[in-house]
Amino acid sequence: MAKPATVLTVARTEQLTPHMIRVHLGGPGFDSFTPNEFTDMYVKLVFGSGDDAVVRTYTIRSVDPVRREIAIDFVVHGDVGVAGPWAAAAQAGDEVEVRGPGGAFAPDPAADWYLLAGDETAIPAISAAVERLESDAVGNVLIEVGGSEDEVPLPAPAGVEVRWIHRGVSSDQVDETNSGDNAPLIEAVRSLPWRAGQPHVFVHGEAQAVMTNVRPYVRKERGVSSKSASISGYWRKGRTEEGFRVWKSEFAAAEQG
Repeated sequence: MAKPATVLTVARTEQLTPHMIRVHLGGPGFDSFTPNEFTDMYVKLVFGSGDDAVVRTYTIRSVDPVRREIAIDFVVHGDVGVAGPWAAAAQAGDEVEVRGPGGAFAPDPAADWYLLAGDETAIPAISAAVERLESDAVGNVLIEVGGSEDEVPLPAPAGVEVRWIHRGVSSDQVDETNSGDNAPLIEAVRSLPWRAGQPHVFVHGEAQAVMTNVRPYVRKERGVSSKSASISGYWRKGRTEEGFRVWKSEFAAAEQG
């Protein structure tokens, strides 16, 4: 069934880091937008119209019912891609069609501890999840970014350690030495001291790194059940979102074969 759609209007933008822009969307269309309870709440943004329309998926960073706005963070690398350049050029009054939201994850308050990990694309979902944690929560947050200039404020409970892993290059410059099977996030997760008790795990980011490397480690080696682990790719190096959908289908078929 098709997701509900509305048209939202750009209210303002913020430059969070050299490679990340936050776009606040509101206007009359906000009344037709119904948030859900998930911290990885996402929407489909439609750029263009008709046969030229391009759809991209983005996590909602926050919903402000008072200002009647949602905030979406875009990773931007010059004129690469569709959504990033749109966000960089967005002006108050610009409109965009929004479909959704969807979502599947929210931190389980019954978990003994939490592991939240990913790259730049997972920062909004991880940040929203950390904000949802109880004050006495314990766990680890691991986020892979290009460098210190790509870090964002991420307040966490005292018992939750936040660690930024620097790749050394921005995400549009990654190659076989620092992405996929060699992404530094993989070793960061594997070398993390594993806590006692039942964890709730959220790991999202570049698909090869996350689905081929981190997921088998968490699910098989550490024995975390599927209901306690949300581990999937948000993107795949060298592929558009359309190409990534094909990759995911091929990956799923290979796993079942």
